[in-house]
Amino acid sequence: MRTIWGTAIAFLMLCSAAVASAAHYTPTQADRPNMRTFGTTSMPYGYYDYCQRYKDRCARRAGGTMVELTRSAWSDIVRINAEVNGIPALTDMEIYGVEEFWEYPTSAADCEDYALLKRQRLNEIGYPLGALLLTTARDAKGGGHAVLTVVTSLGDFILDNLEQKVLLWSDAKIYFLKRQSQRNLNQWVSLRTDEEFLISSGNNHAPSTAATSVNR
Repeated sequence: MRTIWGTAIAFLMLCSAAVASAAHYTPTQADRPNMRTFGTTSMPYGYYDYCQRYKDRCARRAGGTMVELTRSAWSDIVRINAEVNGIPALTDMEIYGVEEFWEYPTSAADCEDYALLKRQRLNEIGYPLGALLLTTARDAKGGGHAVLTVVTSLGDFILDNLEQKVLLWSDAKIYFLKRQSQRNLNQWVSLRTDEEFLISSGNNHAPSTAATSVNR
């Protein structure tokens, strides 16, 4: 634990240098430990469908917008990320027979399922939903992807089923698209500017590769 925490603090002391690497993935993000948001945007269909099935879950309040990143909090985040990532990975098509379906995983999971379960487990032990934000992105291969962003006093950290380490957002090799608002969980905010959206909207991006990219 001491080694993990020490590594995290050393990394954050160099965050200004690390953030520079993010330009390759999300060019308009500023050099800062927490991501910028660029106004409201559409809700992902998968999350909309999830909320139609579980209205009570989606009616919950944010309850706070930041996690104070203590040694104990870091330990919880790392532990839960590792535990949930131990669930076998399959695509939604393989599990449910449909292209996109957000659900708490049981025996197998796609990327958004991992994110949902990590959010649930962290919230159950006291961390506010407003700091545990479902986030959509493109993975390093251009496929659709979803992760959990944990907003902390030392920066935004990414919990990704394709990466066992908990990384500062700027070190995660993914292109961020949108995430939940910190104050209204049923509102989503963009993580790229309008100009960047227009430039990238014409590209053809593959479906999620999160399940097929990991060893089974």
